Amino acid sequence: MQKITTDELAALLDVLPPHISEPICQQPDYDELLEVILDLGRFPEARFPHRDLMLNSREVNQSDIDYVVSRVGQFTEDNRAGIERTLHRISAICNRNGRIIGLTCRVGRAISGTVKMIQDLIESGKSVLLLGRPGIGKTTMLREVARVLADDCKKRVIVIDTSNEIAGDGDIPHPGIGHARRMQVAHPSMQHAVMIEAVENHMPEVIIIDEIGTELEAQAARTIAERGVQLIGTAHGNTLENLIMNPTLSDLIGGVQTVILGDEEAKRRRTQKSVLERKAPPTFDVVVEILDYYKVAVHSDVGQAVDAILHLESLPAESRWMDELGEVHKESSEEPSESLLSEGGKEDKMIRFYLFGTNRYRLEQAAREKRRKLTVITELKEADILLTTRNFYRRKPQKIRDAEVLGIPIYALQSNNITYMRRCLDALYPEDAHSTYISHLQHLLSEHARRDSDRPHFESAVDKGN
Repeated sequence: MQKITTDELAALLDVLPPHISEPICQQPDYDELLEVILDLGRFPEARFPHRDLMLNSREVNQSDIDYVVSRVGQFTEDNRAGIERTLHRISAICNRNGRIIGLTCRVGRAISGTVKMIQDLIESGKSVLLLGRPGIGKTTMLREVARVLADDCKKRVIVIDTSNEIAGDGDIPHPGIGHARRMQVAHPSMQHAVMIEAVENHMPEVIIIDEIGTELEAQAARTIAERGVQLIGTAHGNTLENLIMNPTLSDLIGGVQTVILGDEEAKRRRTQKSVLERKAPPTFDVVVEILDYYKVAVHSDVGQAVDAILHLESLPAESRWMDELGEVHKESSEEPSESLLSEGGKEDKMIRFYLFGTNRYRLEQAAREKRRKLTVITELKEADILLTTRNFYRRKPQKIRDAEVLGIPIYALQSNNITYMRRCLDALYPEDAHSTYISHLQHLLSEHARRDSDRPHFESAVDKGN
């Protein structure tokens, strides 16, 4: 399904002391090596996808660290160095005097194939923002995007390469970016200036930037987009909701402002008079949440998606994944599957969820994983349960108060993380009948109603430590 075009693993092993590199070469899965950890006074460690390995019983000393430092490129202000014409990254830990006392030697690989999941989006000319947790493959996908746009689409592509993460160390860029041009950034704090310089001096059709993380970089991204240049980038944050709540980067998706509604409008919306609204068009047209190496969630209209989140409405993302044969599949989360069954094969009674500030796509994904049947409704009075988060619950908005009046059980997640949604469904779908459990929820509701009003009416047993 994936093709590793190059990893130059031997180049990384060559910079390690022999008593550290030799045990790695003896491992049957050594070609899957992720990184090597060298900390002064501790045993050297190699990390693989599914295991960690102590390489030998000899503690790392200063000469071992100096051995590696002398064989890699110069360390920059962000304590990173590389090996010329490779994608490997050497990161340093320094003491208070600036002396290096620890190293993380990370293997860099150029992998082709993952871009197929979003190839139609990048070839459309729209600006695309990639989100995902560290190590999920954002930079790897960005590198292949550069190659596809430069080689296959014949566009003028410039990569803004801070710390040489995308195109490798040295003056000659790694072949993983194809014919895209690379501009290096001398100091991470000047990344925004290099972004603007690229537009003004080199007439690109596409600019690729990794890790937009400051307000100046967000402003530079908007300037680029307003000049008609396609922008493909990544940003700090795992989900679209993360960006909305991040005041530094919210400008990437249009920014957020507080609006005071009139009495009639507030009554019509059944909300408080003070509400959040998007204040400008988004910088990026599309947001892609990377869920796994071969699975993404696509928000194809960022403006609509942000508006829905701010208005506490549901606008599901499109799920895309790649199978073992390399075929890309797409699925809209508009309607839950009608064939979802419980693990025992017996059909579950449908639980009707009203979502308030929670992510519908992740809830339905969690349901599909264990074949649990649910539906998301828009009428509160028809709901079996209101699903929200602790942050929303503590604010006591009108919908929460309405649910309390109607006697609808409230389940407050710790966050919108899919892990907490799985725990929620584990609690809501026991082996006993659905009606028995709903009665149990009603009992919990009446018990918690007598407690501090700041606490959710119902929390998962896992979260409560029971």
